Amino acid sequence: MDTLATLPSVAHAIQQAVAPVFLLTGIGAILSVLTSRLGRVVDRFRLLNDMQEAATATQRDEMRTLSQRARWNHSAITLCTVSALCICLSIAALFIGAELRVDLSGAVALLFVAAMLALISGLLCFLREIALATGVIEMRRP
Repeated sequence: MDTLATLPSVAHAIQQAVAPVFLLTGIGAILSVLTSRLGRVVDRFRLLNDMQEAATATQRDEMRTLSQRARWNHSAITLCTVSALCICLSIAALFIGAELRVDLSGAVALLFVAAMLALISGLLCFLREIALATGVIEMRRP
């Protein structure tokens, strides 16, 4: 009978966890885009690096820009991953609190705020990487 008494609290925890789970899906999509962009940057860098002997000043400048893009992209991936981890921990805290009947609302709130700050920072890094990428396009115009 004790199991039936805790069922409503577990059901409530599941209801509370639905929104963060959707957020995790969005962050997963962002991480997919970021890793794809990082792969393209690395491929282009390797191509230019193989032509290093005959590299022009423009190619060396592009390699420097690609290196910066890779660093910004890496930072964005790291921050978005930290955000996803904080969301996972907040979901776990919801269920632990429901199961142990302990108020972990402060921890959940702190983890969610940390997740949002990490996500915002990651998106700002992504924005900077995009600015560098479009700067190369402007640089190539005649």
